Amino acid sequence: MRQLEGTKCSFLLCLGMSIIICSVIYLRAGITTQPAETKTSSCRPFSSECKAFLPGTEKGVEWHRHDCQVESYILNSPLQCSNLIPDLHFITRPLSGEEEDYPLAFIVTVHKELELFVRLLRAIYMPQNVYCIHVDAKAPYEYQMAVQRLVSCFQNTFLSSRSETVTYAGFSRLQADLNCMRDLAKSKIGWRKVVNLCGQDFPVKSNLELVRYMQSKEWRDRNMTPGVKQPVSMSHRTRLQHKEIIGSHVARKGLGLKKSPPPYNLQVYFGTAYYALTRAFVDFVLKSPIAHDLLEWSKDTFSPDEHYWVTLNHVKAPGSHMDGGWAGDIRAIKWRDQEGRTHNGCKGHYVRDICIYGVEDLPWIINRNSMFANKFERNTFPEALDCLEQWHRNKVLSQATVPIDPSWLLATPSSSSSSSYSNSSTGA
Repeated sequence: MRQLEGTKCSFLLCLGMSIIICSVIYLRAGITTQPAETKTSSCRPFSSECKAFLPGTEKGVEWHRHDCQVESYILNSPLQCSNLIPDLHFITRPLSGEEEDYPLAFIVTVHKELELFVRLLRAIYMPQNVYCIHVDAKAPYEYQMAVQRLVSCFQNTFLSSRSETVTYAGFSRLQADLNCMRDLAKSKIGWRKVVNLCGQDFPVKSNLELVRYMQSKEWRDRNMTPGVKQPVSMSHRTRLQHKEIIGSHVARKGLGLKKSPPPYNLQVYFGTAYYALTRAFVDFVLKSPIAHDLLEWSKDTFSPDEHYWVTLNHVKAPGSHMDGGWAGDIRAIKWRDQEGRTHNGCKGHYVRDICIYGVEDLPWIINRNSMFANKFERNTFPEALDCLEQWHRNKVLSQATVPIDPSWLLATPSSSSSSSYSNSSTGA
């Protein structure tokens, strides 16, 4: 009888331990799979206008998007980086030796549109590059925390060590870039050139094409700061004193107080706030008395980022390009006043005289083949970014010299006709 009771006790003990172990395994499995459950299976289909840019559609291939709730995924999921990176389809290996040997640095300034930022970052992200993200100090706390959580998943991506309250056309916008430059100058990654972006940009060239463009005969060891001598119509920006109303706007001081001439009798240039700069030039910007004094002089000007970089690029400095003019196709932008001359009109709508792209603007963007396109919005014309993003990822992966990881695919094709996609693609 005692032997029977002992056997019964042993059985109950084993049964209890088995239940506990199974419960732990079940709970852990539930936790690790939870992020995937936040994603929806009902994605917005690609618009009919987009099909012209997706391979195989003329043969009956339909492209099905995988992730459509990027923002809610970041905000609502208990982030585990091991899940997030593949779930959001970030590329995790250098796609060619050519790109690995020429790492790039990126400065991205953001303040809104979390989903656009995530999609921009994954479009430009490569593990050999380095990324400094400047989040506007006035951005909502939830937004700032979401960006911080995402960035923490990547060793080569970090937040700027100092955050500015950025004002449109104010000195704070220039200071935000400089903050990131100081951080990037300390990076152990041997980046060759730095490019600045805003959260409503999106790449047109692949990373491989950017590397080749930077190393082309025209731009090897040179800066890109498109611009010309300041026109008379723009001289008020630097001739009169301005003050920045933090987080609001820039206004003139008094009734038109005049500024002193620029230091060192520099010729002031006017151009784009966007650039591609050599690392040696960045060192010059951070250390040169000329750059420092021009920066101080620029603090009470209007939109100083539109004269600072291009003016410095016309003094004797590493990578300077004295006769560059408007060369350097950095941005595809449709300005309202250039309608009919450089573009065929905005198919989306204008904000501050800049086109927010609609899907019908994509042929112009793709044919122009600039480094990046500006601007996009999620709420007004989401189909435009959906289409450009898929077109860009298809191009990036088609140029890869390494095996493609399935997690890198943003969408997958399936045949709606009798012929399979695999047969049509291999015969192409």
